[in-house]
Amino acid sequence: MLGRIFTVGGYTLLSRLTGFARDIMLAAILGAGPVADAFFVALRLPNHFRAIFAEGAFNAAWVPAYAHVHGEKGEAAAHLFADRIFTLLLASQVVLLIAAWLFMPQAMSILAPGFGEDAEQRKLAIELTRITFPYLLLITLVTLYGGMLNVMQRFASAAAASIFLNVAMMMTLAVAVWFPTAGHAAAWGVLMSGFLQYFLLAGDLARHGGLPRFAPLKLDEDVRGFFKALGPATLGSMGTQVALFADTIIATFLPAGALSALYYADRLNQLPIGVIGIAIGTVLLPEMSRRITANDHDGALSAQRRAFDFTLLFSIPFVAAFLTVPDAIMRALFARGAFSKADAAAAGATLAAYAIGLIPFVLIRSAVATFYARKDTATPVRASLTGIAVNVALKVALMGSLAQIGLALATAVGVWTNLLLVLFFAVRRGFLVLDRAWLLSLAKFLLSGLILAAAFWLIARFSGPWLGAMHFRDELILILLAVGGTIVYALAILVLFGRKWLVSLVRG
Repeated sequence: MLGRIFTVGGYTLLSRLTGFARDIMLAAILGAGPVADAFFVALRLPNHFRAIFAEGAFNAAWVPAYAHVHGEKGEAAAHLFADRIFTLLLASQVVLLIAAWLFMPQAMSILAPGFGEDAEQRKLAIELTRITFPYLLLITLVTLYGGMLNVMQRFASAAAASIFLNVAMMMTLAVAVWFPTAGHAAAWGVLMSGFLQYFLLAGDLARHGGLPRFAPLKLDEDVRGFFKALGPATLGSMGTQVALFADTIIATFLPAGALSALYYADRLNQLPIGVIGIAIGTVLLPEMSRRITANDHDGALSAQRRAFDFTLLFSIPFVAAFLTVPDAIMRALFARGAFSKADAAAAGATLAAYAIGLIPFVLIRSAVATFYARKDTATPVRASLTGIAVNVALKVALMGSLAQIGLALATAVGVWTNLLLVLFFAVRRGFLVLDRAWLLSLAKFLLSGLILAAAFWLIARFSGPWLGAMHFRDELILILLAVGGTIVYALAILVLFGRKWLVSLVRG
């Protein structure tokens, strides 16, 4: 399990690093003005649908269902099941794409109503979204293929696929002068990446399992079971995405640059979510599905507990950094070209608000895995809908006084609500045991985070005056924070947990 986590996490980390390179180009070329806001709407809309219906709901229902059919009925039955789901999936995505192209002006009036005051920005957002929307169809097929490969214990290509999004966008941004605007260049890069990701996953699956083909539609027991799980999973996956949809809608009414501040803050916040939370959750779900199918419930519980420990171990440093030195991080990464230090300060304050909810963000995939592995996608919906209600209510309450910072803070409170309810339901049904040893472990993680946060604050406080007006001052401060923080955190974990715990975590 650990090796597979590092495979997924390693490729995801490479994806995030290339994503930062892409965002540095975006910040320098697009800045934080009207064209940038129009592009981020065009990027967010297909990404929201992807996160809800593809990587979110579909994956939660598909992986356990495919693993069950593959394990119980054999490879031939699994292939037929995949063929039928592929046929339905492709047909539904083609219909959605055509509807999106035809009714994009009406959709934009609902999803970005603030753009109505600027006819040119609205027109640009519609045009760019029509370019990016086919990405959803391609990435949905990528998710289908990736789920099949994950059940086969093949994780590399699915984890590496998103690297193509960053590479393709950097290629088109590099020749942005050939496009009407830099926003057009970035949008075409998004679409190009969809084709690259599709061919990568299709090639891997064709070599090792065979691509799904069109099949006559038949609602047999397996297909009905899949759709029975898909409906609640869709609602369950909507929590974070509804929050981000609300961010997009509300931010269009805020001053120019609010959407951009949300975007850059969310991009940094997504680093630990992707590298740690999603990577571990991606490996954990088929692992727990396999163990539960084999009636090894103790093994499934042990796998989830290890996943929680790994998640907290690697995410605590990000929480400490984002809460204590967000401005230093934003200045070092993005404050150049069209992206000013004032823009970096706004994005940094937004990042700190997002960081309040980072722990539940990274833990939620592992927390809901215990339900999804049992093909129970309904129970997490109750927690998710409650989180949505809290989230949206707080957004409305805070947007006036705190602008985009209030939107990020509301998202953090909402995801905490979601996670705590999921844990409550899991404990009540006996799927999770929060014993004294694990609660003590949580206390140690909290103390190590406080020690690291203090170290970050001291390094930032004294390194600035020491470096003075030196060239690349912000970048050097970030390097000092990374090196010093790594040393302090490693020592804190070693002292608080001991070498024996670390060895057992790796070998367990």
